[in-house]
Amino acid sequence: MSESEPRLLDLRLLPFAGICWAATLIGILGGSRAAWMLLATLSGAAVLFAAYCALRSPRRWTAGTLALLLFGSCCAAGVAWRVQAAERHPMAELARNETWVTLVVTHVDDPREIAGFGRHVLVNATVVEIRRAGETIHAGGAVVLLAPADGWLGLLPGQDVVLRGQLSPPRRRDLSLATVRVSGPPVEVGPAPAHQRWAGALRTRFAAAAAVLPADEAGLLPGLVVGDTSALPREVKDDFTATGLTHLTAVSGANVSILLGAVLLMVRGVGLGPRAGAVLAAAALIAFVVVARPSPSVLRAAAMGSVALLALVTGRRKQAMPALAAGVIALLVWAPELAVNFGFVLSATATAGLIVIAPVWVDALVVRGWPRAVAEAVAVSVAAFAVTAPIVAAMAGIVSLVSICANILVAPVIGVITVTGAITALIAGISVPVAEVVVRVTQWPLWWLVTVAERGARIPAASVPVPSGPAGAVLVLGAVLAIGAALRSRGTRLVLVGIAIGVVVLWAPIWPSSLGRLV
Repeated sequence: MSESEPRLLDLRLLPFAGICWAATLIGILGGSRAAWMLLATLSGAAVLFAAYCALRSPRRWTAGTLALLLFGSCCAAGVAWRVQAAERHPMAELARNETWVTLVVTHVDDPREIAGFGRHVLVNATVVEIRRAGETIHAGGAVVLLAPADGWLGLLPGQDVVLRGQLSPPRRRDLSLATVRVSGPPVEVGPAPAHQRWAGALRTRFAAAAAVLPADEAGLLPGLVVGDTSALPREVKDDFTATGLTHLTAVSGANVSILLGAVLLMVRGVGLGPRAGAVLAAAALIAFVVVARPSPSVLRAAAMGSVALLALVTGRRKQAMPALAAGVIALLVWAPELAVNFGFVLSATATAGLIVIAPVWVDALVVRGWPRAVAEAVAVSVAAFAVTAPIVAAMAGIVSLVSICANILVAPVIGVITVTGAITALIAGISVPVAEVVVRVTQWPLWWLVTVAERGARIPAASVPVPSGPAGAVLVLGAVLAIGAALRSRGTRLVLVGIAIGVVVLWAPIWPSSLGRLV
């Protein structure tokens, strides 16, 4: 094998992932009619192309094109069937009429408090039964509950709940059947599965151990490790949004990559073989998914993080790109609603940036004399910003101008916090007092993270509003491409370095006051 071969990208699965995503997106946003039309179009194209190939001598690309058309037809058929099932579900008519019903539902994830909506929570659930006027309908499907926090906030995923609520059409086109407005506590609550009781107890004990830290750090640590932001102050959330660090407070592929990387390093350190390492990494991944909750977003992070780790550990983008495409296909088949989920789009594009762009930029910086560790930190942060900024603009209508600097500044402490936090969580399951001692190791790194977010958000024009939706995405994408083209000029690079130094100077005067809070 030549030295250059691992650097090549194997893109053969990429069109299959693209057509799967496109077919799913068209079906969910356009409805079953659009999905059936797409199926007819792709199937017809496949038949015509097969006839063409039969009359002509086959070439290398013909088999791949025919396979792509047939695969797209299968994806369109699958999403058409699922969308049509949602459109014809018994709850669809009841939701259009805003009917009051009694439901039996199963929680999918933890109730989440809604900012600015009083003491109310949002709960993703799956319908088990619909009870109305003496009639019981057994029919599954996804619903979103809007309920008062009292009686709902402490419920665990997997619990069956009986409730009385008013149906209304879903707020988003994502295969959910209805939005259910609940005015009171649950009528009945069933027991949680054993593994969710264990996970809930571990999360509670971990939060109790983290409570010995200052309030901001105590609320942040569970969010960084297991995605539990229930105790994170609103001010800290806002600061993380303004500085482009919000991805750290949610379960992301970065969490998974760091944890699995730590497991693999431990395996190598004790001299275990690759098979034992794979088993231990798989066990750690399963345990992490259970503790962080096996919601679609967590499973998406697990898949993307595993792919990212593959790229970093093997150094072979040729293997990582097919793994990313296969992961996207598997996730969309299992949960088609991810096609319209901004978190999924951000994860997939950020992982692709890590695989495709970051290694090239790392090599370019190392050739110019940069230390490899610094080059990797800068390249990963810049690549992630470049590929995700247009998506963030479309989603939130805002672009953080300090995101790159903020992510570079906090990069050295994220691994320490994640690994130490995970160890603390495991110890908390056995002894909270011992965990309270171990968790203090994270205080300085957490202080640094909170301070970077806090002070970065105070910089003038730290974040800039842009049009949301496609217009904002196109505007920011154009700006990113223009900056990329301008960077080919040495003079422009010097100007940008000067701007970065200016940002650091603006940050500098406020470090002493922040240090006083830690001391």
